[in-house]
Amino acid sequence: MEQNKPHEDWDLVIKGHSSLFDLKFADVWRYRDLLLLFVKRDFVSFYKQTILGPLWFFIQPIFTTLVFTFVFGNLAKIDSDGLPHFLFYLSGVTAWNYFSDCLIKTSTVFKDNANIFGKVYFPRLIMPLGIVVSNLVRFGVQLILLIGGMIYFRNDFHMPIAVIFFPVLVLLMALLGLGLGLIITAMTTKYRDLSFLVTFGVQLMMYGTTVIYPLSEAQAKFSDMAWLIELNPMTGIIEAFRYCLLGKGEFTLASIGYSAMVTVVVLFLGIVIFNKTEKNFVDTI
Repeated sequence: MEQNKPHEDWDLVIKGHSSLFDLKFADVWRYRDLLLLFVKRDFVSFYKQTILGPLWFFIQPIFTTLVFTFVFGNLAKIDSDGLPHFLFYLSGVTAWNYFSDCLIKTSTVFKDNANIFGKVYFPRLIMPLGIVVSNLVRFGVQLILLIGGMIYFRNDFHMPIAVIFFPVLVLLMALLGLGLGLIITAMTTKYRDLSFLVTFGVQLMMYGTTVIYPLSEAQAKFSDMAWLIELNPMTGIIEAFRYCLLGKGEFTLASIGYSAMVTVVVLFLGIVIFNKTEKNFVDTI
């Protein structure tokens, strides 16, 4: 006589094969406590055994801004849209640092965490999301530095526009860096050379964005090539970032709409490619 098997309700079912578009967002939410642990780990480990610790949050953007001010502002005489050079470059550096940190650190997720990924299950997307959130802490500290510069130079900003668009701009920077990083980290499981090119490529990409010059200056002096700069989705974000905080910049809904569209496409492709690669990357890395 066949015995009745007890009914078992499982909280989590791990499958070896799943749909390419099964992005496991429910699992990510279920493991949100692990996300916070990764954020804490990234923050602590990055500055562990350093003398100055979190002060590097301030030192790096200040020295970068001073160099940009001297080289591009004083020597090259590049226009700063009527803003003080220090304030102009600091705003660009603050925004660019957050985007580039999200991209660079996410681009090595598979390589840096192969041992963890091969031993225990958790939604792999938790790891790059933790990087984006931990970088947000650094961005917040540098934003305080930027606000201090605005107070020193007595620069007014557009409060209504800043309240509406500033969170959107931060979200776009985070998601664009995340999406590009996910695509690159998936490709580095087979092509290790990409990991050496990422930092160099991001630095070159910065010069194709309006970090060290305003878009109006590029349109005036390089009218035939300015469209290439406008194609960079970070250009519209940084211009709007400056407009919201400093009142200067080429801010249009069309440019923000374009940046948002590119961000959504890149993020979707990044998550799909990441989801596909995570199933067998341990065998190839």
